[in-house]
Amino acid sequence: MTDPNDLAAFLDLGWRHLTRGVADRHAAARHPVFATVSPDGHPEARTVVLRAASRSNGTVEIHTDGGSDKITSLRANPLAHLVIWDEKSNLQIRLSTSVTIQQGEAVATRWHNVSDGSRMAYGATPRPGTPIANAHAYKKLASLDWFTVLTCRIESIELMQLADPHRRAVFNALDGWKGAWWVP
Repeated sequence: MTDPNDLAAFLDLGWRHLTRGVADRHAAARHPVFATVSPDGHPEARTVVLRAASRSNGTVEIHTDGGSDKITSLRANPLAHLVIWDEKSNLQIRLSTSVTIQQGEAVATRWHNVSDGSRMAYGATPRPGTPIANAHAYKKLASLDWFTVLTCRIESIELMQLADPHRRAVFNALDGWKGAWWVP
């Protein structure tokens, strides 16, 4: 058993969960909650799919439809939180991020790696969030024009493990991720 007071090992645990979420579609970190603030100041949260996690770059990546409300929100305020709950390890991961939006030719290489079935998630007419007459009154487009990559530069990682006893730590990019214990 590792030392429960080892901050570096606790951060390693968090990153193992993030990288597993990219590789394993059944991992808890595969589907984080992505929270933003709308241009009129209302909180917004939705489940997304984690597509990449790079510890060396301090980033995670998600893909979305360029017509979605989250793009409007991120253009007004490019900050977001991602929250993951892993029931098996009683671990909550919170990432505070600044988000860069990439579209078009800048993401064409990634688009070519997206499966045909998954491409259907990018592009719809009318655009996402538009009221429609019935549940199926829209058309999916599978369009590179609407494929959007959100690169989330992590500013801080908060880990809270609800084991007995609970433990919580916060790691900040600005201090080289050295971390500090916080009261759970």
